[in-house]
Amino acid sequence: MGIRITGIGSYIPSAVEKNEDFNNHLFLNSDGSSIKYENPVIIEKFKAITGIEERRYAKDHLTSSDLGFFAAEKAIINANIDPETLDYIIVAHNFGDVQKGKIQSDLVPSLASRIKHSLRIKNPRCVAYDILFGCPGWIEGIIQAQAFIKAGMAKRCLVIGTETLSRVIDNYDRDSMIYSDGAGATIIEQDDSETGILSFESATYTYDEAYFLFFGKSNKQDDNEDTRYIKMHGRKIYNFALTHVPQAMKSCLDKCGEKIENVKKIFIHQANEKMDEAICERFYKLCDYPMPKNVMPMSIHKLGNSSVATVPTIFDLVINGQIKDQEVHKGDLILFASVGAGMNINAIAYRY
Repeated sequence: MGIRITGIGSYIPSAVEKNEDFNNHLFLNSDGSSIKYENPVIIEKFKAITGIEERRYAKDHLTSSDLGFFAAEKAIINANIDPETLDYIIVAHNFGDVQKGKIQSDLVPSLASRIKHSLRIKNPRCVAYDILFGCPGWIEGIIQAQAFIKAGMAKRCLVIGTETLSRVIDNYDRDSMIYSDGAGATIIEQDDSETGILSFESATYTYDEAYFLFFGKSNKQDDNEDTRYIKMHGRKIYNFALTHVPQAMKSCLDKCGEKIENVKKIFIHQANEKMDEAICERFYKLCDYPMPKNVMPMSIHKLGNSSVATVPTIFDLVINGQIKDQEVHKGDLILFASVGAGMNINAIAYRY
């Protein structure tokens, strides 16, 4: 028996924000001082490190739960199921529904409840709840869904990752160019196949690492004191990720007993191109095996970092042939992996 993804869908907003659109922004250091470089130099350095050329922002009238609903509809259609048969709806996000131009997040009711309402599901035994697990939230939702199924508490689950990070960025912070909006959704269920989830690894590091990502004040010192934005200690996150994510990936692979040479694709959180490449290189080094070419599909160049939405979105794009020279075949061994606020990391070994 296998517990596997039987349906997938994603929602990519239509509004494109290109790097050159930031040329007229006023970027400041965290203490409010001026940055010594002109914006074209800042943007060029940013692209060289992150790989990001453009990102997507949701239309003004849409929120995270709207994006999650759009992705969920596609996943349900792709799986060809009746939504009334869902036992759980698990929604991973970070900031709830943030209306464009507002400073307050809306989390009541939960985004899962809102999406269930939008799907017009009548079944009260379809339990809907949110998880806050940083960028690894969608993967953690998959881990929880398979646990419910294994325990006999569910037969079919909908797991969604959705976010509108464009609503919580500080326009005076050059890190704001990283973030984007989007949603990905998957149907998880058990069947008679030998495919699906083989093993997983999950961990939370908080002793020194809890506040590597946090909510903080604007870099513009006279900005509204009561407004907070997503902030990060980039170098600390980079070093943390390079130390712990490859170890989690190797532990996950070891648990399922598969050999490193059998891994065909790695779907990693689209956080930063250089960091993702370094993580995968470190993983293969730990396994004492050369990193194959083309093993890590990337969408960050055009879609930016949409947090919990990046992994299901890149998976959906590859499955549907929308990433050049990237494909997955029946029986392929793949890995999902992520790192994010908490600080949380996780990984799944999966037989497609």
